[in-house]
Amino acid sequence: MPDRHTEELAAWTGDFGIDPYPAFRALRERGPVHHVRFPTGDTAWMILGHEEARAALADPRMRHDVRYSAEYDSDGLYSIGRNMLQTDPPDHTRLRSLVAREFTARRIKALRARIQVAVDELLDAMGPSGRGDLIDAFAFPLPLTVICELLGVPGVDHDTFRAWTAKILAIGEPETSGLAAQEMAVYLAGLIEEKRQVEQAAEGDLLHALVRAHEEDGDHLTDEELIGMAFLLLVAGHETTVNLIANAAHLLLTHPEQLAALRADAGLLENAVEEALRFEPPSQAGTYRYTSEPVTIAGTEIPKGARVVISLASANRDPARFPDPERFDIHRDPALTRSHLTFGHGIHHCLGAPLARLEANLALRALLDRFPDLAIDGDPAPDWRPSLLRGLSRLPLRW
Repeated sequence: MPDRHTEELAAWTGDFGIDPYPAFRALRERGPVHHVRFPTGDTAWMILGHEEARAALADPRMRHDVRYSAEYDSDGLYSIGRNMLQTDPPDHTRLRSLVAREFTARRIKALRARIQVAVDELLDAMGPSGRGDLIDAFAFPLPLTVICELLGVPGVDHDTFRAWTAKILAIGEPETSGLAAQEMAVYLAGLIEEKRQVEQAAEGDLLHALVRAHEEDGDHLTDEELIGMAFLLLVAGHETTVNLIANAAHLLLTHPEQLAALRADAGLLENAVEEALRFEPPSQAGTYRYTSEPVTIAGTEIPKGARVVISLASANRDPARFPDPERFDIHRDPALTRSHLTFGHGIHHCLGAPLARLEANLALRALLDRFPDLAIDGDPAPDWRPSLLRGLSRLPLRW
């Protein structure tokens, strides 16, 4: 029988949601797998080591479909359509292949010029004020503009999506989150129907391409799958990139020696983005997995039907993989830095990783070039937002 001792995460730091790393480090030093209770009261088996996490991310016994959970009752009132993060092969294979053939490297490359225009427009608007919140002024509107344009969401609805996303990802507010998800699903159903009525969409309209995909070979996404896919791309593809840009900017501005090195050598930018992804990942963990059979990891047996959390944030700071992992270092060996697990591993590796990297590189390069005196305005202590992801509530800067 597995060890049923449950670690109370809230007891480790006093506020696990704000600074989880001391708890991760303390637990990891005692072993890579633990049964834990989160401050919300939920319990799960948590995988913390890099080697173990990487293996678990690709383990077919770690299922995404909630119906493998021993606690499964129903999909719940606010299910918002099946998507790649809620399915396993063969369903996942089919869904991913349909999206991947539209979400191509060519399509991402074609976005580069438009992303640069959006970056420049936002920085132009920021300039005269000399100070402000980087998230409100830049880190939030940039990815939102990009993902909404990619999916063909009208610009007038961008603010509505921002409000929905914040509510959906809020911790400890299931009713509010559920209602926001339901409202977004209704909106997306209407938008999909509009796309279906249009023969010729604007260039680059991914959602229209997915709606029309069946015209080529007869395979297509159902309405439920389209809603789920659009929801996944909008929420995951937007909010995580907001966090990446803001987290990376905060790390550079609070590590002046690293910022100085980057300003002296712009060639370090790509590795700086990767190091930010490792050190402060936009999402602390992958989505829940559920074991389809008992699974033994590092001598610990996780029972069948158990909920499993793979801690990407902990794995990315595992000293067995990354020397001096608690140090933010943009000079770290690029091959080692890129072995972080922030975008996952295996068949569920993030499809939008190239787009997120492109946005972050363009955004940070332009931000630092435009404002050579960029600095944190006031208290440098980070104001982390309680969320399922890992992002700042605000980042006041002066320039």
